[in-house]
Amino acid sequence: MCGAKSKSLAFAGLLLNCLGMIFSANTGFSVSVYDVTSRSISLRWPKFSGASSYRVTATAVNTVGHSLLAHFSDVTLKATLTSLIPSTVYAVQAEAIDKNGIILAEAQIMQSTVLAAPILSVSSPSCDSIALSWQAVYMAAGFSVSLMRSDGLGRMLRENTTNTSLIFTNLDPGTLYTIKAYAWNANGMPGDDFTYNQRTINISIEEDEPGHLLVSWSSVSFGHYYVVFVKSDDGLEVHCNTSHTQCRFQSDCGFTYFISVFAYNKAGQSPLGDVFNYTTAPCCPSDFRAAFVSSDTVRVTWAAVRGADLYETRAASRSTAVLCSHTAPACTLSALQCDTRYRITVRSRSEAGGANTSCAHQHVATDPCCPNDLILTQVTQSVTNVSWSAGKGAQTYVTTLESPKGQAKCHTLQNYCLLGCITCGTNYTVSLKAISETGLTSSCTYQGYSSSACCPFGVKLYRLSNNGIRVFWRASDEKINYTTDLRGSKGNFTCTPSTGGSHCDITEIPCGDVYTVVVAPLTEKGPKLTFCPKKIYSVFGIGDNPYLP
Repeated sequence: MCGAKSKSLAFAGLLLNCLGMIFSANTGFSVSVYDVTSRSISLRWPKFSGASSYRVTATAVNTVGHSLLAHFSDVTLKATLTSLIPSTVYAVQAEAIDKNGIILAEAQIMQSTVLAAPILSVSSPSCDSIALSWQAVYMAAGFSVSLMRSDGLGRMLRENTTNTSLIFTNLDPGTLYTIKAYAWNANGMPGDDFTYNQRTINISIEEDEPGHLLVSWSSVSFGHYYVVFVKSDDGLEVHCNTSHTQCRFQSDCGFTYFISVFAYNKAGQSPLGDVFNYTTAPCCPSDFRAAFVSSDTVRVTWAAVRGADLYETRAASRSTAVLCSHTAPACTLSALQCDTRYRITVRSRSEAGGANTSCAHQHVATDPCCPNDLILTQVTQSVTNVSWSAGKGAQTYVTTLESPKGQAKCHTLQNYCLLGCITCGTNYTVSLKAISETGLTSSCTYQGYSSSACCPFGVKLYRLSNNGIRVFWRASDEKINYTTDLRGSKGNFTCTPSTGGSHCDITEIPCGDVYTVVVAPLTEKGPKLTFCPKKIYSVFGIGDNPYLP
């Protein structure tokens, strides 16, 4: 239940002294505040001569769109405004009104409501402790919680905190305690309080180690010895007879146990008290397996176990973690990082028994990383150089160029490879396998590669008059256009025939020099091919014999 305190809250930077009496000019009419809570402001005013009613308006100053209007008879000289907002400044105006509705006098006052009370959730996790938690309170800077035996014995315990949870320990078992809590603001002004009664349990049950239940209780007057009965949810019952105040029992995972304790003396047995229940954590998943379904995805499976409502699967490396929660006994963990060692755990969980954190784990390692950059450069018409950036975790590489006409493959420890037997004018698929030291392999695919158009064959040179030359060739493909380059120290010449042409004439070549002649496919983009076969052509001076190889 909630109890209201008579407090005023000086709202930071906005309020002066609010609880004084405020008078209307020249009338003597006044209004004053005599009580404030988080949801109400209580006012009083004197009887005003000629007034047949009074009207009070409260308008929120620091909250948009909230106001309250109330009317009172001439015999009502005090009232409480309710349904207000906690920790909010209100401008309150009281008006004395005659029977004709004319305002005879008015008075104003500024007042803030106090902080709301924290709403406690309370439990007794053991026979000597009480745990509390609550939601955050608007404008609260901290909280004060006090606890005292309801019978008045002992001393009061008080804790101040900025957290939203608290636990009191070393309490008396089986004892009723009264708990009060309130919040305060940045100025230290307290708000409404919350009062709660909670009894500590007189029997505590815990798993002090896996597979063993420890039942403890407080001694009772005239009790000579005790008998503890423990019954599991499958019907099996065991008991313990002792003169001490605790007993240990064997327990299994995924069971709920019902526990009762009786005290005995020569006069007989104590009456039946509370029957406590305790649910052990669910069993660990059995037949736990992890298998890769792709380079970055692992499928984890296990056999369903007793007591589990939910399974939590986690793959954790030094820097990242991938999680999966599922009610089924399987989970797929994807987006794993390459060349990374992961620890995979599966925890079974139930609402009553919590999580089993003692389950075994497995280690898996992902494949090495694929190189990010791969560059292909044609060295000759039949040889292509492939180079790549290093793949993290890779020790060796296998590079493959494949087409319907054949395959070229290279196995290397380096970051490059020369592939021979390349067919000109052919589209290839490009793949690379990155292999780790332990044999883990990543299959990497890249954008396709097209080898260059084929060089012409049967190139022949014929001398023309006026220091000219005619170059003949046979095209490897009628759809390919070719260009002829003649280069020497005295000049460079280029000749491009019409589409489908198989010869080209170059005239007025300076004499007295040796020239190289290359006929190469004409490409739409990229540099000219430099690896097509070369011919030598010499042009001599007057009287000399030209040389045509």
